[in-house]
Amino acid sequence: MTASRPTSPSHLPAMSQTLQQPAEITDRFAVVVPCFQEERGIAGTLRALAAQTDTAFTLVVVDNGSTDRSVEIVREFARTIAPFRVEVVHEPEKGTGAASDTGFRFAIASGAALIARTDADCVPAPDWIARIKRALRHDGLEFVAGRIAPRQDEGLSLRERFVLPLMIALAERYGRYTRRGPQFKYPYFMAAGNNLAIAAELYVRAGGFPRTAIEVAHEDRELSERVRQLTHRAEVRRDIVVFNSVRRVRAYGFVNVLRWYRNHGYRPAVVDVR
Repeated sequence: MTASRPTSPSHLPAMSQTLQQPAEITDRFAVVVPCFQEERGIAGTLRALAAQTDTAFTLVVVDNGSTDRSVEIVREFARTIAPFRVEVVHEPEKGTGAASDTGFRFAIASGAALIARTDADCVPAPDWIARIKRALRHDGLEFVAGRIAPRQDEGLSLRERFVLPLMIALAERYGRYTRRGPQFKYPYFMAAGNNLAIAAELYVRAGGFPRTAIEVAHEDRELSERVRQLTHRAEVRRDIVVFNSVRRVRAYGFVNVLRWYRNHGYRPAVVDVR
């Protein structure tokens, strides 16, 4: 594992430059995981990545100013369990957009041609990496989004098992209805930040994730809308699965979560639910 120096917008590497690293990104494929105060959840994410059927990738964990044991857990994982190279990057500017962009640009500057992202409270299915690589390499896509499902280890109620998939379907249908226009090269599909992947060249052309906090803008939606104006080679693949934490739903309630993701119609007192 290599720990990088702190990264901020003032010294993000230009795409023509190369960060000084001891080795290139494994298989030119990287997975970026932004992380803020995730000591209770990130171990499960790390174990799921270690259990992938394809472990030919480099993991880039972006610490977004955590004061808990998140970074310590990642470093211990890198020393003892990880079957792949692990990088820890520090981004002091608050926001999943800022942290994700820092991680993607770090990966690209280190040699990654393809980058996937999940979040530090999520559990990718065992074939997540293998299926993403198939979509991007074998099938020639430049941008791919997968399916998100509720985590099965958080004690889901019968109501949650029924309502959560319905909420996701409603959100996607709403997006298809409202996000249309001649500027787009393909119909809208949901590209959640916890389950997407993109070619490095397209990420740069699209301008990357906006360097914002989630309460300002949904960075995954912003990137997806830019991508829709640049390429036809994008798809949603239902067999690329990540299991997502339901903690935000439990904190906000079903209706307020839909309002939050629609256009920040709901403003919670606490955004970073832990």
